[in-house]
Amino acid sequence: MGDVVLGASKKENESLLKMGIVNDEDLLRHLPRRYEDFSLTPKEKMYSFASGQKAVFYGTLTQNIKVSRFAKASKASFYFRTHYGIDVFFVAWNRMYLPKVIQQGEFYTLQGSYDEKNHCFNLLSVKKGRVVDTLIPVYSLPDEFPEHRFIRLVDLALQRKVGEILPVALLDKHNLPSLNDAFSLCHHPHSYEELSLGVRYFKYEEALLFSLRNVLIKKENQSISKTSSRPCDKASLERFIATLPYPLTKDQRTALDEIVSDLDKPHVMNRLLQGDVGTGKTLVAALAMYANYTRVKQSALMAPTEALARQHANTLRKLYRGKLNVVLLLGQTPASERRQILASLRDGTIDVLVGTHALFSQDVHYASLGLVIIDEQHKFGVNQRVALLGKGEEADLLLMSATPIPRTLALSLYGDMDVSTLEVFPSAKRSVKTILVRPKDPRIKRSVDWTLKNDGQIYVVAPQIEEDERPGFLSVNKLFAGYEKFYPGQCVLLHGKMKPEEKDDALTQFASGNKKILVATSVIEVGIDVPKARLLVVYESSHFSLSSLHQLRGRVGRDGRDAYCILINAEEDEETLQKLNVLTQTGDGFEISKADLSMRGFGELTGVKQSGMLDLRFASLVDDYQMFVEAQKEAKAIAENPLDKGNAYLLSLAKKATVIRG
Repeated sequence: MGDVVLGASKKENESLLKMGIVNDEDLLRHLPRRYEDFSLTPKEKMYSFASGQKAVFYGTLTQNIKVSRFAKASKASFYFRTHYGIDVFFVAWNRMYLPKVIQQGEFYTLQGSYDEKNHCFNLLSVKKGRVVDTLIPVYSLPDEFPEHRFIRLVDLALQRKVGEILPVALLDKHNLPSLNDAFSLCHHPHSYEELSLGVRYFKYEEALLFSLRNVLIKKENQSISKTSSRPCDKASLERFIATLPYPLTKDQRTALDEIVSDLDKPHVMNRLLQGDVGTGKTLVAALAMYANYTRVKQSALMAPTEALARQHANTLRKLYRGKLNVVLLLGQTPASERRQILASLRDGTIDVLVGTHALFSQDVHYASLGLVIIDEQHKFGVNQRVALLGKGEEADLLLMSATPIPRTLALSLYGDMDVSTLEVFPSAKRSVKTILVRPKDPRIKRSVDWTLKNDGQIYVVAPQIEEDERPGFLSVNKLFAGYEKFYPGQCVLLHGKMKPEEKDDALTQFASGNKKILVATSVIEVGIDVPKARLLVVYESSHFSLSSLHQLRGRVGRDGRDAYCILINAEEDEETLQKLNVLTQTGDGFEISKADLSMRGFGELTGVKQSGMLDLRFASLVDDYQMFVEAQKEAKAIAENPLDKGNAYLLSLAKKATVIRG
């Protein structure tokens, strides 16, 4: 395959290069972003249009187009006689050139949107003659690249053909077209059925390469052997567990046993510990670090925010009661204290180091790092994870996530890792009632007043800090001013741009109960544990993902009393209402996560785009789960037979985007 697109001019090749297109295959893989449907509107629907509904007609002008000029606009209007013999009135704004495009005596296909108020169609698109391919592709292109030129280059590339990627046996097994046929079906579909068949090829290709990358990563990681690790002292661990003030749940016990078993294995652990808010992941992690301590190794716990890192450090110190030396290292740690911490880390007197990104700074060296735990793992990129693991080449890795995914899906998404799941809550499941309201609903103030009267505390959340971030949207600063006016002396402000000491002071005032209302951005999503918090009010809730809203909701009701979540939304969009209503109907994090995945895709939710793995464009682990199951089986078979010519090529493609730790 050459390094230019044949048939393209030098200038066009320069534009294509900026788009990441260097050859015919790249060009053909730049599939349409959408399709304009030019299927003719049936005659029986000609008299029943809803406002905004699109329609397509084939016919000719009944008279010349009339153009009216106004101070700042122009309007072209005309009657169009359809091939049904029915006249339709069209309007087009600011298209002075239209009389030269549509002329009497010629036939055209017009697409319009019905304007119920004015009983006319707003002109959307014009095609000369009758459209044969009723699905017209629309591409994402830079302004300087005309769409007709791009389509011409695509047609030339389709004639030249490209090499097949998938083995013929797999194409036959899954009833898939060839790669070249799939390109034709996607660039020039004659029907939605043809388009679906073409897209199915790319779905399976993604699923197979995704699975192959997972297999390669797992195989590589399992090849990293531990040369100096002693087994965990299980008796010592059990004695420590016996001193806890509460028993482990069945899920916690199972997860801990899986982790300890991995710690004792000759190859490094790569495990994900996932569970809903409140299922006790932190306790399992603490016990895993205690088990690591019994084999005379150090642990590092990395959190995404300083607030969460501090909370973890305090929790661990209380739990270990002096048995383990727990130290907190942050970016703002004073230089003299930092030097002392680094020295203690090097000589092995620190057992557990807790912090944020500061843990993988170049000057941080461990005496014997045996276990790396990364909380809220999807908030970190793969480079940060690899940098921390590089501090201990044989260190075991435990990722924690409070964005739970149904186990079957997790095994597909994290195919390179083993998965432990916590579903059982240590105590009675929290009771948090969620309601969806309009911005001026009186229930908002009534709920705030009731909570304050009943010795509760309140989180109030806005989607942005400053007004000018997204004009028209509510800022946390404006919201704080409003709440402080109604509840003087009871409010405190928290957001990500505040100085560390200001954040600490705000959290301390709220946690101590000195301030009853914390007005914040989503920084409170993780790391805040205030038992008396009983009300969460989220403004412009449509701007948050379902998983983020569920995480925010996890901040209230932590003392077992009834708690409430108010989602404020002004939008009437049906999709938005459907999304938010998921939270009013269930408190199950797994169901919420599954719904979020369906609506948003995995990249944004789980960090797939950060992890170096495939950015899924076509396939969905929710909708196409069975396809991934089959692809996983086939990926393992391909990896076990790397000398096969076809397999070798697939493996080389998978390796290009595979990130191996170490």
